[in-house]
Amino acid sequence: MTPDAFERLRERLAHVDEDQGWFFAQVAEQVSEQRKALGLSQKEMAELTGTTQSAIARLESGGRPPRIDTLLRIAEALDCELIVELRPRTKRGEPK
Repeated sequence: MTPDAFERLRERLAHVDEDQGWFFAQVAEQVSEQRKALGLSQKEMAELTGTTQSAIARLESGGRPPRIDTLLRIAEALDCELIVELRPRTKRGEPK
């Protein structure tokens, strides 16, 4: 790997945590809002999804990124679709 290619990869990886933090915060907010809209407590949600109240609290606070199988169970409990999508990235400087 050339030094330039290595540096570009290093810069890209440095931003992964920032991007994931934003993404998981959005997921946590949606879960919390939908749970409240259905009138479910965190304990009730945990029982429906086969986890603990503390796990739901951690997810909703953004304390820990959820696993995809957990998100699928949560979506089912909330009567929601879980949509995961991959989109090609735009190059820096190009309009999105």
